[in-house]
Amino acid sequence: MKKQLWYSFLTRAFFITFAMWAIWFCANAFLNGDVWAGMVISKSALTAEYCEFNNVARFFHQRMNTYSNLAYFFFGLVILQIGLEDRKNQSIKQQNRLEAFPLLSVSMGIAFIYLCFGSAFFHASLTYVGQRVDMNGTYALTLVLVSIALYHVFHKIRFSTTAQKLCMVFLVILTVLFLKIALLIPSGILLPSLILTLLLFTGINYVQFRKERSGILAILSFILIVVAIYVRTMDVQKMGCNPHSCYQGHALWHLLTALSSVCSYCFFRFAGKNLIAP
Repeated sequence: MKKQLWYSFLTRAFFITFAMWAIWFCANAFLNGDVWAGMVISKSALTAEYCEFNNVARFFHQRMNTYSNLAYFFFGLVILQIGLEDRKNQSIKQQNRLEAFPLLSVSMGIAFIYLCFGSAFFHASLTYVGQRVDMNGTYALTLVLVSIALYHVFHKIRFSTTAQKLCMVFLVILTVLFLKIALLIPSGILLPSLILTLLLFTGINYVQFRKERSGILAILSFILIVVAIYVRTMDVQKMGCNPHSCYQGHALWHLLTALSSVCSYCFFRFAGKNLIAP
């Protein structure tokens, strides 16, 4: 991908993200916590799960934990643009496998943006429905990554344009089903299982195409998610906690998980051109 395109993607994503921040800032300045009145409060709010102070008088009950979700928004915009660009270039034969399935990149970008608004909704309102949407966004992003990894592990399977669209429909249905599945299986089991599945498929694909993959990206993705889990755990346990500080462990969790997901995506998307799509 040309540097000029990268510059365009990053610049556009930056300014749109800045505009979104401005909208959120104004909303938090002119609205108050009464907007969420009458909605069922989440268990997280009742137990003060996170370190940040729950300022129920403000529209954003948890300010930093809400704003930090813009990291998902920014990266979602970048990846969405990559997917749309790949879709425009479908006539080019010399593509790697993920370039040839642009809907996966588009889905990844949309999942990032969905998670941004879902998580922001939760941390702003601390409501039960917000928490459900937040977790569903997390599962949506992880499911897309697992799908991308699975698609590459079974690299000999060919997907027609119709098959690609059907796969996306299935992925959307599965994401919706996870609203119910998440009620049956604790997130402490379900999410780690998906992450381990992603790591397993990533490792298998690295062995399959060692010369075509960046081991650094795979390792970096793993390190980032491990650090993110550690930071989140420290935040929940209130280790070094300052409820009124601009630094919040859970806000850092948002950034680290976003970066880890981007590294996983780049591991597959920017493979060598020798991995030609069938």
